[in-house]
Order: sequence, then structure tokens, then C-alpha cells
Amino acid sequence: MEAYQRLQFDLLLGIAVERFVERITHRCGGYEAALARLRTDPQGEGVWLDTFVQAFLRDFLLDNPAGACFILQALERRRIAAPQPGTIGTMLEQMALRAFADLLAAKAAEALEISSATSEEP
Repeated sequence: MEAYQRLQFDLLLGIAVERFVERITHRCGGYEAALARLRTDPQGEGVWLDTFVQAFLRDFLLDNPAGACFILQALERRRIAAPQPGTIGTMLEQMALRAFADLLAAKAAEALEISSATSEEP
């Protein structure tokens, strides 16, 4: 991956983390509650990780095979479960969504831990 593409991906990830943390903190009623829900049920009430990632990728026009390739290129070393069988484009999109969602959850958990340790609840 070229340096400018890595910079674009890192910026995209930073935006996603910021928006996701703000969203789940608000919906769950604070940093600690958001962190607990994210860890116990990332697809559950108030968190909806995959739904957020799908909407986020759609908003940034990355919900297509080319966008999936961009994400997968940036995350080439990450491990994910095999996607459901289907067309190549669909499988690429599934893998990109899973890889991005897993990374987003990890980065959001880090941000929530830091926020809960260093500041008052919002």
C-alpha cells in the first residue's frame, strides 16, 4: 500500500472510531456502559457494530468491490473468518466489513478505556 493510501485509511479509521465512540457512548449512557456492551455484545442494543460499519462504508462510498479492496489492502495481515460463499464482489465486501468492524471494535474499546479513565462521564 502506498504511503498516501495508508494515510487515507488511517484518517478514515480515525473518523470511524470518533463517530462510533460518540454514538455508543450517547446510546449506552456513558463510557463504561458503552465499553461493557461493546465487549459483551457488539451487535446488541445500543452498539450495532455491523450496522454502523455498513452505513459508514456506504457514506464514504466504500461499499463496493473497489472499496473493499482498499480496506483489505490496508488490513492484509489481519485474520478473519471465511466469508459466506457467493460472488467474488460480495465475498470481498463481506471480508472488508468484518475486518474493518473487528479493527473498529478494538480501537473503540481502547478509546473508551482511555476516556473512562481520564475524564468525567459525558
